[in-house]
Amino acid sequence: MLWKDVFRHCYPEDNDLRRLLLQHSQSVAIKSLQIVSLHPELNANRDLIINASMLHDIGIKECDAPGIYCHGTNPYIQHGILGARILRAQGVEECYARICERHTGTGITREDIVSRHLPLPLEDLLPETIEEQIICYADKFYSKSHPERTKTIEQARNSILKFSDEGLRRFDRWIEMFE
Repeated sequence: MLWKDVFRHCYPEDNDLRRLLLQHSQSVAIKSLQIVSLHPELNANRDLIINASMLHDIGIKECDAPGIYCHGTNPYIQHGILGARILRAQGVEECYARICERHTGTGITREDIVSRHLPLPLEDLLPETIEEQIICYADKFYSKSHPERTKTIEQARNSILKFSDEGLRRFDRWIEMFE
C-alpha cells in the first residue's frame, strides 16, 4: 500500500504522535470505507479512499499543537497544505495532495480565508471529487484530541456550526448523500 511507505518515511519513530495519527487515520478510513460499501452508486475509488484516509493528516507533525503531540512551528490550520506539500515533494499522485489540502472543516472558501485572515493560500480549498468529499465527511466524526470517541452526527454538526453556516450546509448535503 502506498500510504505505508509515505507514513514510514514521515513518521519513522514509534511515538505518541505516530500512534495517535495512525489511530485517527484508521478511524477515518473505516468510516470512509463503510460509505463506499453502502453507496456503490457513487463509484468511489476504494484504493484511493484507503490510501488518502491514511495520509490526509500527514502534515500535522509540522504544526504547533502540543495537546496532540505536534511540536512544529506552523499554525494547525495549515496541516492540510503542509501535508499536500509533503506528498508532492515525495512524488505522490496529485489526488492525494488535494485530499490533504481540502479536508479541513468541510473545506475552506477563498472568501473565508480572506475575511478570517487565515494563513492559507488565497484559493478555494473545497472538496470536489467524491473521494475528497467522503474523506472530509468521515474526518468530522473523529477528533485527535479524543481519538477514542466517535462523534454523533449532531456533535459533528455542532462543531462545524462554530465556523461556518456554509460549511454546515455542505455537511448536511453529505449526510443526505452518505448516511
